Amino acid sequence: MVRKWAGNLLGILNVKLNCSGPLPPEDEQRVILIANHISWLDIMIILTMYPVRFVAKSEVLSWPLLNILCRNVGTIFIEREKRNDTIRVNQDIVKALVTGDSIAIFPEGTTSDGTVLLHFHASLLQSAVIVQASLHPVAIDYRDITGARNTSVAYVNVTILESLRLILMQPAIKAELSFLDPINCEDKNRRELTRLAEHAISEALQLTVVRKIPERLSDLPSVSQ
Repeated sequence: MVRKWAGNLLGILNVKLNCSGPLPPEDEQRVILIANHISWLDIMIILTMYPVRFVAKSEVLSWPLLNILCRNVGTIFIEREKRNDTIRVNQDIVKALVTGDSIAIFPEGTTSDGTVLLHFHASLLQSAVIVQASLHPVAIDYRDITGARNTSVAYVNVTILESLRLILMQPAIKAELSFLDPINCEDKNRRELTRLAEHAISEALQLTVVRKIPERLSDLPSVSQ
C-alpha cells in the first residue's frame, strides 16, 4: 500500500523514476540501504522500489502529509540536538533488523543540492557491525528535461511548502536510483564501512566529497578491502 501511495505521488509530481542495479531480495534479512540525501523525494523514490524503514530527523514530524507516511512505514526518528541519541537509535535499528525489517540511512545527516557529496557520518552504522548486516549503497540523482543536474528539487534552505512549490514548477523531473554492489561487513568497523559506501556513491555519481573535518587515518579502509 505504501509503495503504491509513493508511486502515485511521484506521478502527481511528474517525477520519472529510473532504477538500475541489483536490488536486495525482499526476503533478505538484515538489509541496510545507505544513500546520499538531496530531497524529501528521496524517501518516495526508495519506497517505490523497496520496502524499508527510514532513520530520519525528528523535524520530519512537523511536515504535512509526509509525517503521516513516515509514521506508517515505521520511521525511526533521531533527535539531532541530543548528542547521545545515536545510542538509542542504533539500538532501535538493531531491533528492527533482527525482527526482519530493512532500514535506510542517509549518513550525510542533512541534504545537499546534489552537485557534491557531503561527508558521511559513521555513527549509525554501528548497528551494521553488531548484526553483520547486508549493506547496500544507493546513489540518488535528479536531472531536468535537458539532462543537467536538477538542483531545484533539493531541500536546502527552504521550507517544505516552498520545496513543494519549486518541484511543481518543474516541467518534468528525472530521478535516477542506482543500487550499487553490496558491501561485506565482515571484519570491518563502522568507519571503514562508511568510507567504502561513501566512495562507492561518489564514484557512481562522479561527485566530490566535501569534508568539514580532516579525515583520520583510522577512518580509511586498507587497499585490500
